[in-house]
Amino acid sequence: MAEIFAFIFVISMLGLILGMIYPRIIFMSSRKKVLQIFLPILVICFIMIGVFGEPVEDELSDSEDTEEIEDEETASNQGDLESDSRDEPEEEAETNSSEDDNKEKDDTGSDEPDKNTEEQDPSKNKEESSDDTEQSNNDVNKSEETSDQSTDSDKSNGPTDSVAATVTRVVDGDTIEIQINGQEEQVRLLLVDTPETKHPSLPVQPFGPEASEFAKQKLSGKDIQLEYDGPKRDKYDRLLGYIWVDGQMFNEMLLAEGLARLAYVYDPPYTHYNAYVKAQTKAMNAGKGIWSIEGYVQEDGFNHEGENSSNSDSGASESTTSNSNSSNNTSSNGNLKYDPDGPDRDCGDFDTHQEAQDFYIAAGGPDKDPHRLDRENDGLACESLP
Repeated sequence: MAEIFAFIFVISMLGLILGMIYPRIIFMSSRKKVLQIFLPILVICFIMIGVFGEPVEDELSDSEDTEEIEDEETASNQGDLESDSRDEPEEEAETNSSEDDNKEKDDTGSDEPDKNTEEQDPSKNKEESSDDTEQSNNDVNKSEETSDQSTDSDKSNGPTDSVAATVTRVVDGDTIEIQINGQEEQVRLLLVDTPETKHPSLPVQPFGPEASEFAKQKLSGKDIQLEYDGPKRDKYDRLLGYIWVDGQMFNEMLLAEGLARLAYVYDPPYTHYNAYVKAQTKAMNAGKGIWSIEGYVQEDGFNHEGENSSNSDSGASESTTSNSNSSNNTSSNGNLKYDPDGPDRDCGDFDTHQEAQDFYIAAGGPDKDPHRLDRENDGLACESLP
């Protein structure tokens, strides 16, 4: 309680000093008002401090009591130390006697078996430690082998569902021979068609030798991955698939180099169809390879006459090309949902991307897009459809 009144006393004293200097700082109108308020408070606090404060004699007695208690504690601690020092010789004597007993036992030889066992234990420990180290080394080697195997599997070409094989011969740009599961097989590359070089009834077509040479450079003697997509064999009993070599898909490489056209889309949807369309569109826009010859690429193959024929021949070829295109369009229109030459259509008229893509190709895409189905100009129509 005395501390509270002391705090009020200090505050009042501070208020009195400030009020006498400048009354308005403590919101007083005059110094007289300050004296009337703070002087009585100071007197009352002073009296209350004296009433509730502890007498000086009590404080002195408390301090003396604490000093006596501390003296007694130090005296007791000294007594304990002296008793401990007296007990030390007895403990030393006991330890000396125990050492003498141990020496006598050593002289009699009663403890020799224990020593032998103690001497044998280190060798056992060494053998066990050596076995442990050998096991740990074996574990490390196994882990390294498994890690090497995992890295080799990570480096393997192609998707996880593909089959490993080795190329034994390149027939032409889109046909190869492989050794797979101990057997020789012929593979026809899916969704691509390169110009002919060995057709019995056709001459060597432009960019056919280039496609064959490109295939030989990329595939000859290489370990590949064969990925299936749909039927595994064609009517000639050849395997059908995508070829992965050095982590790249060779089918797509042919399209990107302008050495093949996208063809034989018999059983959609195909896994890599959209990627192939983009690769062909880029090559077409860049005028690479087969796309550098105007009118060379047909919907049913290649026009082997190309641009080397005379003007009359080129006119005839253009007419035959247009006729073949129209005939192909009309023949394929039976499988289309809408007529490509009919009213304007948009993506909402189709149920699937493949349906829109077929209509887009039949209408002239990607060379022209009268129905504006290819908004991104990447050769794919209505990509938002499933």
